[in-house]
Amino acid sequence: MRHLMLAAVLLALCTPLTAQTATPGAAAKRPLAALPCLLAMALFGLGAFLGLLLVPRVEAVVLPPPGRLPEWIALPASVLLWIATAGAGAFLGFGLALVLAAPLLDQLSRRVEASARGLAGDASPGLVFELSESLRGALYFLIAAPGLFLLGFIPFVGPFLSLVWGARAVAMQMTDPALTRRGMSFRDKRRWHRQWRAETLGFGLAGMLGFVVPLANLLLGPALVTGGTLLVLELEETVATSPATG
Repeated sequence: MRHLMLAAVLLALCTPLTAQTATPGAAAKRPLAALPCLLAMALFGLGAFLGLLLVPRVEAVVLPPPGRLPEWIALPASVLLWIATAGAGAFLGFGLALVLAAPLLDQLSRRVEASARGLAGDASPGLVFELSESLRGALYFLIAAPGLFLLGFIPFVGPFLSLVWGARAVAMQMTDPALTRRGMSFRDKRRWHRQWRAETLGFGLAGMLGFVVPLANLLLGPALVTGGTLLVLELEETVATSPATG
């Protein structure tokens, strides 16, 4: 079963190139993917730009005055600060794009599931439940941005922890539409992600790596929602076809 982690990684990496052309009904999905891509492009870039503008102020607060630290420490610390601040800004901008495009991404997820199974299942209690769960998922993703920034400053293990934290947030957000349609609350979704930790973290890590791929990061919103939906479907099929254990 754990081989699905590799499949999830490959799925997330390949979807930007194939999601709009290789799935049934691709022409119907293109309008749903266009606006999220434009929002991601605008807000991702704006977030990174504002993060860079904030670097001098953050540097003045976080780092000692010039000359207080040895050069071999001061230079890497300054570079890390620039990367962490710009990265957190870009991540936050991407999160805002996902919030604004949430209704379109949900429709995209429904169409992907309908293409894969012939019908998009819907076991949610209703619209109010879906809206509240979507909001909670979006807030979780947005809160991850300062977490990425702060974790990045932990010596040695900070970048790794930041990457894992971001990967979890990406996996939670990109599978949210499909899991919400199955009537899962935010607590249920966290439990589901713990059950499939290796698979979902592998998927989220692939999404985080996509942030640094030129141009591909502009397609990440629709691509990862498509991949997240297919991941949920595949894991459901895994459970359904697994032999019952006593």
